[in-house]
Amino acid sequence: MMKNNCFVALILTHGRPDNVHTVKTLRKCGYTGDIIIVLDNEDLKIDRYRKNYENIYVFDKQEIASETDEGDNFNDRRAIIYARNASFEIAKEKGYQYFIELDDDYTEFSYTYNQYGEMKQKNIINLDKVLDALIDFKNKTGALAVALAQRGDFIGGKQNNIVRGELLKRKAMNSFICDTNMPFKFFGKINEDVNTYTLLGSRGNLFFQIPHVSLNQVTTQQSNGGMTDIYLDSGTYVKSFYTIMYAPSCTKIRPMGSVYRRLHHSINWNNAVPKVIPENCKK
Repeated sequence: MMKNNCFVALILTHGRPDNVHTVKTLRKCGYTGDIIIVLDNEDLKIDRYRKNYENIYVFDKQEIASETDEGDNFNDRRAIIYARNASFEIAKEKGYQYFIELDDDYTEFSYTYNQYGEMKQKNIINLDKVLDALIDFKNKTGALAVALAQRGDFIGGKQNNIVRGELLKRKAMNSFICDTNMPFKFFGKINEDVNTYTLLGSRGNLFFQIPHVSLNQVTTQQSNGGMTDIYLDSGTYVKSFYTIMYAPSCTKIRPMGSVYRRLHHSINWNNAVPKVIPENCKK
């Protein structure tokens, strides 16, 4: 059981009531706390969700959209940003101080390192303790959000930054541990996580990714529903340009991949966030 009983896992989902893998994955990995399935009122499969799950929360998507900086005028609300921005009020209304935003397609939570400090993926079976530790880390650092790594963050072998010893990243993607007493808004209909940690990071806010623990999920565009449709419609070309709009001083578009090349955002961290100047530089 978690020592912090003011915590809830919010699973953000849309259009796939029979494929919310994250519920089973949380329980399999040792999470014993509360879970809320977060839906928008434009989901055509709400009744099916209600049949499959007990704890459902349906928010007004149009209302949240009216308060969200979407970054476009396309009138297309097939995006997770609305559920992300609704989550703070949902958790607060239900009496929780802390919450984690999760997608619906996780198949595993895992450790990155073994007891000898070697990089070796191992399934987590005491997720309660891991989440407690991440909440403590968030409180001690004053971060707006703390995220788990994704397995794709470790691609590159020996040349990977994490493999080379980068134990903390100034970003948060996909999963977000947040505090209702420290609310913030996500920006941009697509690529909302990158848009937010670059824009708010440039203003001095802290977002951290902890590579010691990570999540595995179903490959994007391989599962119907959720964000898949809008990604198939626009691809990474449009997706990446949202971040250019929000953080033009530190981001650019470049080709990514060795075989199947695609355009993707690239962040220049020297230009992205404020830095602490060493005392020996003081005049």
